[in-house]
Amino acid sequence: MSERSGQATAGSIPAAGGAAVEDNATTGGAPARKRTLADSAPTTTADRLTERLRQIRGRGALEIGLVFVLVQLGCIIYYLVDPVGFPYLETSNFNVLSQSIPVLAILAIGAGVLIIAGEFDLSLGANFTFCALVFTRWYADGASAWTATGMALVTGVAIALLNGILVTKAKIPSFIVTLGMMLFWEGAALFYNGTTAALMVPSETLKQIFTADLGFFRGQVLWLLGLGALFWLLVHRHRLGNHIFSVGGNPAAARAISINPDRVKIIAFGILGLCVALAAVLTAVRTGSVQPGTGRGMELKAIAAAVVGGVALSGGRGSVLGMVLGAALILTVQDILLLGGAPGFYLDLFVGLIIVAAAFFNRMIEGKAK
Repeated sequence: MSERSGQATAGSIPAAGGAAVEDNATTGGAPARKRTLADSAPTTTADRLTERLRQIRGRGALEIGLVFVLVQLGCIIYYLVDPVGFPYLETSNFNVLSQSIPVLAILAIGAGVLIIAGEFDLSLGANFTFCALVFTRWYADGASAWTATGMALVTGVAIALLNGILVTKAKIPSFIVTLGMMLFWEGAALFYNGTTAALMVPSETLKQIFTADLGFFRGQVLWLLGLGALFWLLVHRHRLGNHIFSVGGNPAAARAISINPDRVKIIAFGILGLCVALAAVLTAVRTGSVQPGTGRGMELKAIAAAVVGGVALSGGRGSVLGMVLGAALILTVQDILLLGGAPGFYLDLFVGLIIVAAAFFNRMIEGKAK
């Protein structure tokens, strides 16, 4: 038996792709091929497509995408039946959606990336308000649009990085740190601007850059598409994205393969700050005025959009596409209720139900993905 085993080993020769092929002496005249891990990889186009869909489903984007498409189909059918009573496809309605969805979607991307890394930022809304005030005040005082935008970006990133440093270096839970910083920056906004609204008159050039009227939709959509593509590449096609998923999924395992969890989490906080500042600038240019407390509650909406889009609250799972679709679905439901003449308190009621249902559904998906 040992002699035969020795012949089998000696008779094996390397083959392409890391496989080993045995000679005829070991198989009674018929060549045989040893299986390797490469054999489990998809080989045909159908196999690769199936594998890709499985990966998308594991992130929750496929399910929320299907739900979003079904909702849109229902709205289109309703509009065709009763265009006067339900003007969903009217240009005016799409203009409203194309201004609100990008802002929430950008915030959801920032919050979602941070949640994937295993942390939360409850000061998002206060950060949003302060960035909008900084942009508005600088622009109203005579600074150029680029200078005002740069100051808003620096402010947003600095506030988020401060939260990240406190969380990682002081080892304090992000929930506690950002809750305290939320109150701090709300007070700082009152100290910086007072209780009155900060006003600005955006130039036509500034409007064309951030909120151009493109007919059926507004320029904010282009910003969302550009930022969404950028962060999709960063999260799903870059090494940093792999590190973010690793740290959120299993920090100990990430540390074991020489990933610095603290560094990755601080970067994730910085990404959140960048998204918050950009969303604040888009809002300030559109409205022309910012008042302290403007962003109150936006942190919960951003987290809700990320969760609806398939981001696991436990960290380690989610997708940029799902975050965008989650924001779009929440605001589409709100739009449907408004067009249908539902009372105002119904908005929070239905959105709350959507969030709870999405969290339950995501938990089921997470179990299947494992």
